[in-house]
Amino acid sequence: MNKAHPSDIVEIKSTKHIALIAHDSRKRDIIEWCGEHKEELNKHFLYGTGTTAKLLTESLSLPIKSLKSGPLGGDQQIGSLIVEGEIDFMIFFWDPMSMHPHDPDVKALLRIATLYNIPIAMNRSTADFLLTSSHMDQSYPRKIINFDAYLKRDL
Repeated sequence: MNKAHPSDIVEIKSTKHIALIAHDSRKRDIIEWCGEHKEELNKHFLYGTGTTAKLLTESLSLPIKSLKSGPLGGDQQIGSLIVEGEIDFMIFFWDPMSMHPHDPDVKALLRIATLYNIPIAMNRSTADFLLTSSHMDQSYPRKIINFDAYLKRDL
């Protein structure tokens, strides 16, 4: 019988570090959504992959730390920031109807976000629910699995 992994608590502070990502066909949607929620988003630290960050900065004057474009490693940069504890929350407007050359990177990003128990909005409705949650303006004790036992296992 496998023992359950113990959990660690990582505090998400009241000011969140939010990753904003959108596939090309969803860029207009994320610009519109961010425009509707600009006042709330301005209370938090924002990160974005390449073109998404550039378009949001130009269109809405949102202060966003820009990373590489998704296909050029931006998705992996976001994943790395999640692992390092720098990203608390992710909004990723993706296009489920199109194939993308960096699908393996997207899948890896979603795996890391899930593994580290990061809130993820993959569409506008979920983004609305998350951003208007009572947890947005307060700290939140995020549980993550402690994998120490897994790493120390006998191979």
